[in-house]
Amino acid sequence: MSLFLGIDTSNYTTSCALFDSETRKVKSLKKLLPVKSGEKGIRQSDAVFHHTKQLPQLIEELFCESPKIDYVSCSCAPRSVKDSYMPCFLVGESAAKMLSAACDIPCYTTSHQCGHILAALYSCDRLDLAISGERFIALHVSGGTTDLLLCKANEDKELDISQIGGSLDLKAGQAVDRTGVMLGLDFPCGQELEKLALKSSRSFKLRPVIKGTSCCLSGLENLCRDMLDKGEDRCDIARFCLEYIGISVRDITRNALDQYGQMLVVFAGGVMSDSLIKDILADSFDSYFASPEFSCDNAAGVAIFGALKEGKAL
Repeated sequence: MSLFLGIDTSNYTTSCALFDSETRKVKSLKKLLPVKSGEKGIRQSDAVFHHTKQLPQLIEELFCESPKIDYVSCSCAPRSVKDSYMPCFLVGESAAKMLSAACDIPCYTTSHQCGHILAALYSCDRLDLAISGERFIALHVSGGTTDLLLCKANEDKELDISQIGGSLDLKAGQAVDRTGVMLGLDFPCGQELEKLALKSSRSFKLRPVIKGTSCCLSGLENLCRDMLDKGEDRCDIARFCLEYIGISVRDITRNALDQYGQMLVVFAGGVMSDSLIKDILADSFDSYFASPEFSCDNAAGVAIFGALKEGKAL
């Protein structure tokens, strides 16, 4: 049995997780970064400050039973592309490297995006895709990304991730949060916007802006604001926003499958935990969805990355 620690300090969540290679169980803890009411985001300097305060508290709680870790992994960048960088990830990377040196254990680094995909595969019981070499499409849809990705495991026991589409402007999570704040909800707004949308029974004729495997979401915020200015119900505006995103993701995924061939589709990221969006997508493809616990930012996939590198994830 080996115990793998994963650390992820993303733009909105501090998280750490333990993966047990014998039981294949994950123990995960996370805490949102505090954002002032009415704000639509957080500055990187504030994110670094809060991660620095929150990460030791979560690690202490995670290790309350004094486990001895054998490996540590961390996310060190938002995406699996050259020059991808955000200061907030330095907090987790520094902590992981210190633990590695102090405990004399290997340290593996990956991207936040890869962690999301691996967490989704784990949740769907499809970690075999992370080693089989079979191609699959992953949709990483969150506050900072709306990325359509072609994925395939390589000989180094890592995922080759190529972006083949996504949003050309506003990201889906940004649209959700901006609409939510517009409607008086606190940031981050995903869960509360979904609750509000589920109160609506209205149907819409939606015509999202689709350009092949890419979409444009910048106009969605203005459409929602126009509805609000016209006095339309808040629940209808919330439903319109989420359905617009769902249709957009569905259409670019269809176009990608037409272009690259039929393959299974994995949906990852916090926006993909929304039930309305999931209903739009579930019947359209050979689809796999992470459970809500593994959809939003978490360190589970980062811990599993280390287990994959050591050949101990399955």
